[in-house]
This record gives sequence, structure tokens and C-alpha cells, in this order.
Amino acid sequence: MSFLEGLRISASGLSAERIRMNVISSNLANANTSRTEEGGPYKRKDVLFTARNSGLSFDNLMRLAFDPNLKEVKVDGITEDRRAPRLVYNPNHPDANEKGYVAMPNISVMEEMVNMITSNRSFESNTQAINATKSMAITAIGIGK
Repeated sequence: MSFLEGLRISASGLSAERIRMNVISSNLANANTSRTEEGGPYKRKDVLFTARNSGLSFDNLMRLAFDPNLKEVKVDGITEDRRAPRLVYNPNHPDANEKGYVAMPNISVMEEMVNMITSNRSFESNTQAINATKSMAITAIGIGK
């Protein structure tokens, strides 16, 4: 694996985690949104990651044949959670139904915080990998002097 390939794999992880963090922020910001433009409460969103081969050139395909475990991460899509909304009894709320219940988003703040910490740790790990690769490249250049 070359230095650039390692950097590209780590960069794909940083990019994917940035998107995941944006989706988590959107979920937290709308944890109490009971009315959306589509109608009904806000629906929790989640990011779907997939692994993809790192590069399509012949050189990269040959490398993958020897080490097929090297994969970049790609955001395959953002999906909506299909769980039913939470019903909260609040008869004074403008969105309350005839029984006094308001449909609230199916967002657990604790779950979102755990996802945010996990995403943050993954982002830090990818940053450390980039710094290690950069340090190795600088050391290799120093050997050649």
C-alpha cells in the first residue's frame, strides 16, 4: 500500500464521518419538531455506509488482489427511521389530536449522543492514521537526504 492510498482511505473515512455528524446534528436539532413540511413529526435519519474498492486503475486492482481487505468507506445514502412516532399527552399543544396526544419524533437524545461520540472517535482515528502516514512519509524523505 502506498502512502497516497492510505491517505485516500483515511480521507474517505473523514468525509463519511462528517456526513454522519451532520445527520446526527439534524436529528438532535429536530428532537422536538412535531410539524414538518411533509406533514407529521420529524423522522429520525441515519447514514448508510458501504465499503468500496479503493480505485479502479489496473495498478490498484492488482494491489487489491493481494490485499482485498483495503477498502474505502462510502456513504451509500441517508435513510429514514421507520419506527412509529412517540405519542405524548399534551392536550394544549396545537398539533394534539382529539384525544390530546401529540406525535413527537422517534429520536432518543441518548442514542444520538452515543452515535455522536462513536462518530467523533472514528473521525479522530482517521486523523491519527493520516498523521502517522504523513510522519512516515517525512521520515522516508529524510532517509534519502
